[in-house]
Amino acid sequence: MNASTSLSDELMSRLQGEPLQQLAQQLGTDAAQTRQAVGAALPLLLGAMGNNAAQPQGAQALFGALQRDHAGGNGLEGMLGSLLGGGNPGAQTDSDAILGHIFGANQQRAETGLGEATGIGGGNAANLLKMLAPIVMAFLAQRVQAGGMNADSLRNTLGQERDAAREQGGLGGGLLGSLLDQNGDGQVGLEDLIKIGGTLLGGRR
Repeated sequence: MNASTSLSDELMSRLQGEPLQQLAQQLGTDAAQTRQAVGAALPLLLGAMGNNAAQPQGAQALFGALQRDHAGGNGLEGMLGSLLGGGNPGAQTDSDAILGHIFGANQQRAETGLGEATGIGGGNAANLLKMLAPIVMAFLAQRVQAGGMNADSLRNTLGQERDAAREQGGLGGGLLGSLLDQNGDGQVGLEDLIKIGGTLLGGRR
């Protein structure tokens, strides 16, 4: 990954083509809507993980989980293969537990915000996050192994991802900012995100 490519961008590039088509088929959404929803969900997931990794013991816990549960085996390719085979890559893993660790008490808020901002609805947003969660974990495990990362470098990398997502804005950054800014200071309103989503979709809801 070069300096100008975020983790979200890198993973999004891995999902182009058949993986996105399969996600659209499983969600019952069109290609443009699915691409936009995934493009918002990835920085939301990775940014929230960056926020968690910045907390005491957060990076170590995530690093341990990546090594214990998501390294080796079929990895990211196996997850994508499951998706292309018509299966849900989260079906064989505890996606709910992963999302619970990532979002905590804000999980429903994240699902609702993603669903309303992208127009896919809360139910589809919840299903999308469940499908993406194990893919994101497998992707991170692959990055950790390939880069020889430890807990500290993982924390730094995810922290940069979180900051970049918030600075770049867009749906993913806006949703992340809204989720993390509990006090309302500089919080992006959901109405603004819905407008952004409508604009990106050409006004189609």
